[in-house]
Amino acid sequence: MKYERLFDGRRLPVVGLGTWTVGGGLSKDYSRDKQSIDIIKRALEIGYTHIDTAEMYGSGHTEELVGKAIAGFNRKDLFITSKVWSSNLRYKDVLRACCNSMERMKIDYMDLYLIHWPNPGIPMKDTFLALNELIEKKHAKYVGVSNFSVEQMSEAANLSTTPLVTNQVEYNVSYREPERNGVLEYCQQHNTLLTAYKPLGRGASLSNPLIIRIAERYGVTPAQVAINWLVRQPKVIAIPMSLNEKHLKDNLQAADLEISKEDLDSLDNLKE
Repeated sequence: MKYERLFDGRRLPVVGLGTWTVGGGLSKDYSRDKQSIDIIKRALEIGYTHIDTAEMYGSGHTEELVGKAIAGFNRKDLFITSKVWSSNLRYKDVLRACCNSMERMKIDYMDLYLIHWPNPGIPMKDTFLALNELIEKKHAKYVGVSNFSVEQMSEAANLSTTPLVTNQVEYNVSYREPERNGVLEYCQQHNTLLTAYKPLGRGASLSNPLIIRIAERYGVTPAQVAINWLVRQPKVIAIPMSLNEKHLKDNLQAADLEISKEDLDSLDNLKE
């Protein structure tokens, strides 16, 4: 497995486990709880250590399922990321939201806590007053942002007492907005991870003829090619989601593929 190093030297695998839609989308869905818990457990057994979730996922139910799945595993071996929703960015709301997320997951600290979306209606200084307190009180080890522009990242970095660990944004071989808007370059220049969500473009990358041809050439899946293209870039990690054990294994192994520079260059030049 390939790793990226955080500012303090801690290693984070470039492929983590996303959990969006596990336990529901914007509302709770209990219909697949056992399957969801079992597959997250299986992911940990396979070798995943980074799990990404959010208070908004399943209206909190996703975090409950994550908590049940990680019970019995060594907490120190896991890296748990969650996110505070944009309506909860006032000082007291951030502290309350983080406490609620930890309670749902039955953990006593968050490895990484992110602002899920910026909210222009709430001063960012109020949010970081709370995030800095979470760090000081060791309720969170690291903080970061999600869906932030370069300008917003710069403001956040100035307000944070510790370096921002990541900006989590939509990025995949079929969607290159972070390249155009400068977020990728900013992250790479400031030792900040770009965490790519929707790394398979909701399946769009899997049907691309070029990606399919490259996958066939190496005897791998299109998903593995698409993930490899992402994480071979400096400071880029990905959090694909799957409830399929084979796909979980394939995604985890994607970082270790050896794809030629010629093929990677052709993916670099792929038009959206």
